[in-house]
This record gives sequence, C-alpha cells and structure tokens, in this order.
Amino acid sequence: MTRRKWVRLDNASNIFLAARSESDTKVFRLSVEMDHEVDPEVLQEALDTTYDRYRLYHAVLRRAIFWYYLQDSDLRPTVSPETKPTCAPIYDADRTGLLFRVVYHHERIILEVFHALSDGTGALWFLTDLAGEYIRLRYPGRVFEDTSTAELTAQPGAAEEMDSARELAVDSFAHYFHRKTPVTDAHEAPISPPKPTKAFRIHGTRTPDYRTRAVELTMPAKDVLGLARAEGISLTMYLTALFFESIRRATNGLGRSQTLAASVPVNLRQFFPSVSPRNFFATVRVEHTYGQGPDDIGSVGRNLDQQFRPQTTPEALDKKLRRFSKFERSPMLRIVPRPLKDGLLRLVNWANNRSLSVAVSNLGRVTLPQPLESHVGRMAFHVSAVRPQVCVISHAGLLTVSFSSPFVETDHIREFARILTGHGVDVTVAAARVTEAELAVEDPV
Repeated sequence: MTRRKWVRLDNASNIFLAARSESDTKVFRLSVEMDHEVDPEVLQEALDTTYDRYRLYHAVLRRAIFWYYLQDSDLRPTVSPETKPTCAPIYDADRTGLLFRVVYHHERIILEVFHALSDGTGALWFLTDLAGEYIRLRYPGRVFEDTSTAELTAQPGAAEEMDSARELAVDSFAHYFHRKTPVTDAHEAPISPPKPTKAFRIHGTRTPDYRTRAVELTMPAKDVLGLARAEGISLTMYLTALFFESIRRATNGLGRSQTLAASVPVNLRQFFPSVSPRNFFATVRVEHTYGQGPDDIGSVGRNLDQQFRPQTTPEALDKKLRRFSKFERSPMLRIVPRPLKDGLLRLVNWANNRSLSVAVSNLGRVTLPQPLESHVGRMAFHVSAVRPQVCVISHAGLLTVSFSSPFVETDHIREFARILTGHGVDVTVAAARVTEAELAVEDPV
C-alpha cells in the first residue's frame, strides 16, 4: 500500500473552506487568449506534462477531526470545453477530486482554481507553463526560450529550488512567520493602520442561480498608467479610487454612510522570497470617507496610497502575519474540533466582510518568453465574489479590468467605463450572461 504525502493547509487557506458559499465558491479564474482556436488534443498533452511538474496540483482535500489537509493523489486532469458558469464550485466535501480545472473556449485557455490550493501568482505560474508547453507541442521543431516559472518571476532560482517548491509540503507562511526572530526593527515599529470605520455596503439583486456576474473591460495599458502617473499614485490605488467614484455615482452619493473601504491582496513573494505556488499573500484594508476634504479621484487615490504604503512594508507585514500565525498555533485552538473552527472562522469572515465595501486585486504586468509571447494576446483574471470586486492584469499592452459580483446590477461598471472613456481611454466590454433573458439570447462569453 502506497503511503500518501500530506500537509496541513497553510495559514491563508483555512478561511476559504469555512467561508465558501453558493454565491462565493472561493474559485478564481485565469485565462490566456491565443492567436488561434485552441486544439483540445494538444492542450491535453500539454496539461499532462505540466501537471507532472506541479505535485501540488495533484492534491485533494481531506478532513480530519482537528484540521483540513492536502493529500497527494493519483488522479489525472482532463481538459474540456467550457460549459459551466465562470468560477463554478470545484471542491465538494462528498466527492474526492482535484482542486482545479482546465477548460477552453474558442481562443481561450482557462484555468480555474479553488483558492485553498493556490493563490493568483501560483496559478499564473501553472497557466504560463501550460500555455508554453501547448505552444511547444503545437509548433514542433522551433527553438523556444525556457518557459519555466523560474524564468518568469522576479526571483529566479536554481532548478532544484523550483522543483522543490512545486512539491506538496512547501509552506512559505511556516517558513517565514513561525520563527522566533521577527523582521521588525525594535527601534522602528511599523505604523499601525487606522481603526476601521463602518463602511458602505453594496446591495443588489442576486443572480438567479448564484452564478458570478463577470464583466471584462479591456483597454490600452499605457493610457490608464498615464492617468495614474499624472496623479502621482500607483495603478492599483488609482483603480481603487476610480472604483470608489463609480460606486458613488451609481448609488447617487452612497446615502447615509459616506465611507467606502477596499480589501487589497498583497503578494508576499515580493518581500519574502518564495517560489512556492501555494497561497502566500496578505490583505490590506484602505478606506475613504467622502465629504471630509477633496473627493476627486486623484485626491482619493493619494489618500488610499498614504494608508496602503505603511501597511505593506516588510516590517508591518511580518508583525501582522506573525500575530496570525501565533493565534493559529495556540494550544487552545489546536484542540478545538474542525467543525467548531469552521464556525469560528466563518464568524470572523462575516465580521470582516461587514467592514468592507469592495475588493481590488492586481496581478500586474505579465511578460512571457518567446515565442509564447507572440502567440498570446489578452489575459484575464477574476474571482467569485461575496461583494463587488475588481481584478486587474495586463499583457501585450492590454489592461484587462474584470468585475465580478454576486449581483445582477452593473451600474457601477457602466460608470467606471464612462469615467475612463471621458478621459479618452478606448474601452472594450465583454460580459457573461446570468439572467434568463440574457441566457436566452446567446451562450456565455
């Protein structure tokens, strides 16, 4: 009998098990748009090869008395045409299955991942390797640059390090935040974020079958970067401020509550080097209260940036994550049965959601090796959502801003596009159909 490798879920993953729901499946999607119709047979062969290089993606989720854990499996993934709604459920507690799927739709290769397995950066590595292998097989005999993730990240490592990182047991949270010595300088304590204010919460009409409402806006990246630079702020904070203004316009001024708050994921690999594809991120909360000073997009963005930067220093992140790690490893919590832990985490997640209006996630600019680069155009990224969310990614000079929401309404997206077009930005819109009337017209995009 073969002994299976297993590992407990990392610090960020347990919340996804406790907080998942019909409308928020905790699944996210990444896609690449090729310059030709995808060949499913070649894609399957590419998936077989890529899958063998990522032992983490062989894992299935198991439940024990006190915790969840990932266990190695002999299951093999199969590519299929896209037939399900975007970010449809992947994890089923009553059925053992892989925690990701690969589908295709015309020119798109699509990877969907249950968030307890990996984060956006780790999944991007997998998808990039998959697309590179697909192009290698489709155009045999051509000379290719190395498409491994070691060549695609800002932290190249030896081949042995990358192979080890793909294994099941690498947990960067444990590596960095379970140690005794903190990064924080004793003479330079990190700045504490302001106490959260009660935030405006967006409500709407739930989609009929709880599917995610997804809308993609594609535009020239340089045009939007120019707008952000003109205000002296990062692209992420500019888009967050633009998102806030879109909501304010769509709701006719927000009503009684004048504070909008956003959760912004931070890729920890840029501060704590890691090539593990497992979850390795933290979230930062920023907010703006209207009517207490300048409320134009630039001023709001600068206000958000002033909150964001002190919370994303290595010292501040180390202090925050060591505290979470200490709580997770507390003797009292360890002896609490898993169902009770789930209930506690669900309550924590509910309380956290009440202090947030939206979420904004930016995977940044993706550069691929040749000749893969020349075959890939637009890339896209979005997630299932318990609240309206924006996900951002850019490639080949195209910035894709993807909105996801549990609600039918798209007024804030229309306002977002109007603001950009008002600044001379050319915006293209693509939307998945969710209502019965929309589905009757044509199949989902």
